[in-house]
Amino acid sequence: MKKIVVLTGAGMSAESGLNTFRDANGLWEGHDIMEVASPIGWQKDKEKVLDFYNKRRSQLLKVFPNEAHKALVALENKYQVAIITQNVDDLHERAGSSQVLHLHGELLKARSTKNSNLIYDWKQALNLGDICEENSQLRPHIVWFGENVTLFDKALEITSEADILMIIGTSMQVYPAAHLINCAKPEIPIYFIDPKPFIQQNQYSNLTVLAEKASIGVVKVVNQLIRL
Repeated sequence: MKKIVVLTGAGMSAESGLNTFRDANGLWEGHDIMEVASPIGWQKDKEKVLDFYNKRRSQLLKVFPNEAHKALVALENKYQVAIITQNVDDLHERAGSSQVLHLHGELLKARSTKNSNLIYDWKQALNLGDICEENSQLRPHIVWFGENVTLFDKALEITSEADILMIIGTSMQVYPAAHLINCAKPEIPIYFIDPKPFIQQNQYSNLTVLAEKASIGVVKVVNQLIRL
């Protein structure tokens, strides 16, 4: 069974109604990114950071997987499918995808500030005073700017095994995730789906670019792959 590796970014979840990306002036939902998504911001104002993620968590619980998420599940009938996502939502899992690696963490989890191995499922508000079993404050289970992407080596390994690579809803401008396209085996088919693709058709001989939103482009590619 051939292996399809799927790399997804914010554009994958945007059609579900999630505001998961920064706007043009570098703000994130009205906040300077370093205030709510960095260790420095956390140390400066823990309540602001917790409130920011509590609002995002509440929003996530009100939305649902879109047609692009659902289409990827259908691929599992014919292929081995591994999803590497830069998104912190659980929409891939809710749609039914069975193998999902979250490069940047998971919004519906919390972890200890002193023992990173203590990770908890967390759907309610996370507040000051919520502690782990070792009596340390809990924080969002999110990879912040300036922190190591600890699962990147695993993502490299998965990508290197791909027979087909799909890249959906990401600019491929944020590292280290942007490096993954260069780690795939030479000449395997690569599908790039994004309304404003940064990667151009002539950059890779094996690349197919669909300048469409995820719900349209992913369905097209999935239908094509299932027919093969």
